[in-house]
Amino acid sequence: MESEKKMLLDVDEFPKKKSQAFILALQHVLAMFVACITVPLLAFAGYVTKDGQSLTQLMIAPTLVAAGVGTLFYLILTKFKSPMFLASSFAYISPMMAALAIGSTVVTSSEGVVLGNCPNLWILPIGMAMVGIVYCIVALFIKIFGVGWLNKLLPPIVVGPVIMVIGLSLASSAISNLNGTSSGDYNLIKILCGLSAMVATALSAHYGKGTVSLIPFVIGMAVGYLVALIFTLIGYTWLGNSYFEIIDFSPIIKNFSPVTFTSFFDYPRFLFLLNDSSVPLTWSAVGQAALLFIPVSFVTICEHVGDHKNMSGILGKDLLTDPGLSKTLAGDGIATALSGVMCGAANTTYGENVAVVGVTKIASTKVIVLACFMAIALGFISPLMSFTETIPACVTGGVSLILYGFIAASGVKMLINEHIDMGKTKNIFVASVILVSGIGGLTLSFGNSGGSPIVEITSVAVSMILGVIMNLILKDKKEDVKKEAPAVEAKKDSPVVETK
Repeated sequence: MESEKKMLLDVDEFPKKKSQAFILALQHVLAMFVACITVPLLAFAGYVTKDGQSLTQLMIAPTLVAAGVGTLFYLILTKFKSPMFLASSFAYISPMMAALAIGSTVVTSSEGVVLGNCPNLWILPIGMAMVGIVYCIVALFIKIFGVGWLNKLLPPIVVGPVIMVIGLSLASSAISNLNGTSSGDYNLIKILCGLSAMVATALSAHYGKGTVSLIPFVIGMAVGYLVALIFTLIGYTWLGNSYFEIIDFSPIIKNFSPVTFTSFFDYPRFLFLLNDSSVPLTWSAVGQAALLFIPVSFVTICEHVGDHKNMSGILGKDLLTDPGLSKTLAGDGIATALSGVMCGAANTTYGENVAVVGVTKIASTKVIVLACFMAIALGFISPLMSFTETIPACVTGGVSLILYGFIAASGVKMLINEHIDMGKTKNIFVASVILVSGIGGLTLSFGNSGGSPIVEITSVAVSMILGVIMNLILKDKKEDVKKEAPAVEAKKDSPVVETK
């Protein structure tokens, strides 16, 4: 009964008006759209198939479809009791980039022009399958032994700094996209366009009301694109100065040259359909995939728990009990494995869509199902896909200043929300080791094959391992426990508002 008072529509209800249901579902799609397509825009940047097709362009449609399909499987496994939407995860961008680069080769045209790099493409579905298996194993352990062992292995003092490392390790990618050096050409106009997107995103999120506050990244990308369009039309098209060519319209021109049925509707090029578009996969690469993706999966499991705690507070019912954390984790893991096969990215619960439920008070899982079919349909609309391909890297770079920083800041927020005492020597040491090793780029390499390591543990994985070890070997001092006791006693009667 408590959830009925909190929600205008509960999880098992549906709007009476079809038009209202359509708008509510569209809002969920808009909330996740930019963040969802930004993952392939960043992770596949600079990579092409062996015949020279841009993987950034090819993977946008499959990523949208994978979000819809993955969410449907999640809803089925959770018996339509949890109104979550799942889409591509930013936490895996760094491992994806590292995985694609393993053994990658340069692709040139018949004239000798460099088109990009041919990646180690098949390592992605293998890595995402490993993530899915980890989720399912953890779900099984939680069903049998409870959640206490996971909290002990990965307490907030470990997870928070690791989340910060994940965000900050992507900082150089955001800057190279912003200033144009990712394409080998430093450009002040590109920086201006990217910063316009950044400012618009921040203003929309901070001052916006209603729908505006829910889609700040849509607005930010739109403003950045508009500024880039003005410079391109005036500076390049009218004045003929190539320095002002910020937007490349060739994807749209190619889509309508000639005008055919596929100019309007076409099937997504799913990863499993890209035959002979990857460097050969080796057992060494498979081992590296495990070291790239599995450590990050434990971090995103903690994020998964946090999102479901947040949604539980919104609904007024405990989703960790019903349908149960074991079911939600299994649903998330299977969605990631499916997404890996379709587009190479991992799926995860989206805080943006949790916010939509919280603001609209509409918890209907039937609305989420409708949003899933909308996301799937978008992947088949050719003009939309060709338009997204024209979004300049500098605009996504400007938005990424906030996106990647938001990931890092959420790690800080976790430490604050969990009341972690950074005055304790143990906590200082654990956080210090994680931050310096992770941001500094400490990796562990084993073996050598042709000048490259056979197995390499990435900096994110190393920082997490070191953090777990430091947290286990450094025990709390007796005086620290005594200091915390009165504070804990005083908080017993205080209401705690959990946010993420």
